[in-house]
Amino acid sequence: MQADDTDRRLLRHLQADPAQPVAELARRANMTEATASRRLERLRKRGILKGTQAIIDWRALGWEVEVSLRITLDKTDPRAFDGFLAAARLVPEVLEIQTFLGRVDVRLNVIARDMDHYREIYRARILTLPHIADIEALMHVAEIKRGESLPL
Repeated sequence: MQADDTDRRLLRHLQADPAQPVAELARRANMTEATASRRLERLRKRGILKGTQAIIDWRALGWEVEVSLRITLDKTDPRAFDGFLAAARLVPEVLEIQTFLGRVDVRLNVIARDMDHYREIYRARILTLPHIADIEALMHVAEIKRGESLPL
């Protein structure tokens, strides 16, 4: 069962301000608080609404470097993907892990306080990850657009 127009209206207002109380969310979505609560619970049960989160600006906390690593794995070992992903999850500076079909198998998004710190992470934690056949680093220069909300 898909979300209807009322659900999408509720989700639009929730995306705009996830911290707002349900009473305010209901008012903005033009429904009663009880209806908003029921609909939110139904959206959670159906897996459409997975929760709310705090988005922290890690740059404001002194993490100045972001690098996207494109990694090709040695696919001669059938355990390469699982072994690599399990090890990569343990690197605290890896913010994001994505897998792909094609020449590049995995992308890691890595942050560091500065270039010296990045070199330490790269040498001690990234290059020691198992099953790497090739690695390409792309230095993040600027964020032009980041989609935090859906066009509901």
